Amino acid sequence: MFRVTPEVLDPNDAIQAVEDPAAGAIDVFLGVVRNENKGRSVDYLEYEAYPEMAEKVMAEIADEARERFGLLHCSVMHRTGRLEIGETSLVVAISSAHRAASFEGGHWFVNEIKKRVPVWKKEVWTDGEEWIEGPESLGVQQAGER
Repeated sequence: MFRVTPEVLDPNDAIQAVEDPAAGAIDVFLGVVRNENKGRSVDYLEYEAYPEMAEKVMAEIADEARERFGLLHCSVMHRTGRLEIGETSLVVAISSAHRAASFEGGHWFVNEIKKRVPVWKKEVWTDGEEWIEGPESLGVQQAGER
């Protein structure tokens, strides 16, 4: 299951999507909106995405993760729109036969999602706002480092 939606995310949906009798481990990651970043007090976040492309890239990353770490199943849900402090923006669930693969694969999987999936995040604080994440901004940052 790969889903980009403005609806509230239920981690149980992602868990159910990866359940398997062969699984000895299910690893779940929740990305949650925090109230501070870069020394600024965050009021809320806004996420934008190209859902069809984002879901396609999520599925491609899942295929890579399954092959690389021997995972059984992968599920990703990403929220769009305005999210308040404490709300869940990202749910990733993976299953594997053993815990080591679930931890390693899950860590890699979340990092790849942040790098490659076309989802953009805008932080809003009392006196301003800034688009701070997404594959496009990452490319700009890397180009500036060269």
